[in-house]
Amino acid sequence: MRPSGLIQLSGVVLLGALALGAAHAATGDEPAAVVQVDVAPCLAAAAADDMDKAASACAAVIDNEKTAKPDLIKALIARGALHARRDQIDRAIADDSRALLLDPTLADLFNTRGELWLKKGDRPKAVQDFGAALRIDPNHERAKANHKALSRELERIGAQMAVAGKPSFNCAGARRPVEKAICANRELADLDREVYAANARVLREARNAGEAKALQREQDDFIARRNAGFGRPGYDLRKAMQERLQKLNGADGY
Repeated sequence: MRPSGLIQLSGVVLLGALALGAAHAATGDEPAAVVQVDVAPCLAAAAADDMDKAASACAAVIDNEKTAKPDLIKALIARGALHARRDQIDRAIADDSRALLLDPTLADLFNTRGELWLKKGDRPKAVQDFGAALRIDPNHERAKANHKALSRELERIGAQMAVAGKPSFNCAGARRPVEKAICANRELADLDREVYAANARVLREARNAGEAKALQREQDDFIARRNAGFGRPGYDLRKAMQERLQKLNGADGY
């Protein structure tokens, strides 16, 4: 009977030790097992464009301080894409920006954020992000196309700003009253430059030299009427220039 009693006693001691160990783990004396955060529901809900499910599923991943860095990045990108599809641009940019802080080597995400900046109307930030994508991946086709198109647009805008408020002629040499009036008014100056550019376009598109000569004669006649009519009662310089521009551009505006 004595050995049996010893075995029973040993069993009691072992159970007590296991219980004590569990107690230590529960109280923090031993490191507790880390619960793995599951990013799959977030990714699935975002892919299905289910905002209701994604809102809670992705927040559970993003707001959990124990989420592994790769999963956090995935959740941010997924939620950002979902926001973008719903035109919640600021929220999408915020998620993409946070993901890029965690991993600044994501060329695709720089390009995506650049497109979001472009939707928001912030061209400088957009071109900066497209450039960042290309520094990471010089062969990124979409970033190259975006960067090229936006760079050209910025050049065009810059060129327009450089001549804004300036007519087609040099105001330093303006002698006629009508020319001085055009130089003194930014709207009239812009109209004059647009008329000049439109006339140059129609001359380039002329089918032959004879047609080009006739078209230039029309422009010369307009200038002569403008110079003679300015200052007379009832003459509206702005209206006359607008009508000439409309005639040059055609009814469809081209």
